[in-house]
Amino acid sequence: GTSEEVAPPVQQCFMIPKKEINVVSDMAKWKRSQAYADYMGFILTLNEGVRGKKLTCEYKVSEPIEKLVALLNTLDRWIDETPPVDQPSRFGNKAFRTWYAKLDQEAERLVATVIPKHLADAAPEVAVYLKESVGNSTRIDYGTGHEAAFAAFLCCLCKIGVLRVDDQMAIVFKVFNRYLEVMRKLQKTYRMEPAGSQGVWGLDDFQFLPFIWGSSQLIDHPSLEPRHFVDEKVVNENHKDFMFLECILFITEMKTGPFAEHSNQLWNISAVPSWSKVNQGLIRMYKAECLEKFPVIQHFKFGSLLPIQPVTS
Repeated sequence: GTSEEVAPPVQQCFMIPKKEINVVSDMAKWKRSQAYADYMGFILTLNEGVRGKKLTCEYKVSEPIEKLVALLNTLDRWIDETPPVDQPSRFGNKAFRTWYAKLDQEAERLVATVIPKHLADAAPEVAVYLKESVGNSTRIDYGTGHEAAFAAFLCCLCKIGVLRVDDQMAIVFKVFNRYLEVMRKLQKTYRMEPAGSQGVWGLDDFQFLPFIWGSSQLIDHPSLEPRHFVDEKVVNENHKDFMFLECILFITEMKTGPFAEHSNQLWNISAVPSWSKVNQGLIRMYKAECLEKFPVIQHFKFGSLLPIQPVTS
């Protein structure tokens, strides 16, 4: 068959999960795997789905989407119930471990609230990705590998048919956006360290996907150009409509000093002439800097839904 850049995310297939879940040890094997093809296909399909659309636009919200938002609201509530503890070190508040232990215990039950009864067997495998998506409880850090686990969690829900093609906009605007809000709250509350951060040379300390999908939202915008996102006034007036600007707002809240110094990569991106060029460049960068970097992807889990087996074309 022909391989297309955008693969459909929804395969209405369901396999009983294998008991063992493997992690990646060989990068070449990972790049040739069915998991990589499905994951990247999912990211690119959503990228097309949100193109030129505002966060505030009208879109269909299905019952599974509502249930996923409720799940994320529960995680948010647990943060309020688990305040940071007094400790000598400024970073990595140990209360995160208490919060995480609760998720570790409850993840399968939470996932079961989203999955219909006849697919209940999938809950343990899908729950693995949810637990991986919030950061590491030993190191109290969070990064793009954890973000990728959340995207994989959503991809698995598509593969078993819980989420469908017409949920695309809601997946990004309602579920993923809520996930970002909860992750930002975790990062702030427990002062989490950036995982595998390249410092000033990375795109962002914690996230990557909202920059991809957020730049797609801005393609062909009548007035906002890439050079405008470094303008504080533009960000303040438009961040509720665009994920990309929401990310910029969060960075400027968290960091001090000139933008060009603390976020050099983003500063460089502001010189790119069009949003479609920004979007294409970010997809290339995501593959090279996140999906093909061993420290980021070494913890990626494989099972029956995202198999390590080579892609069958």
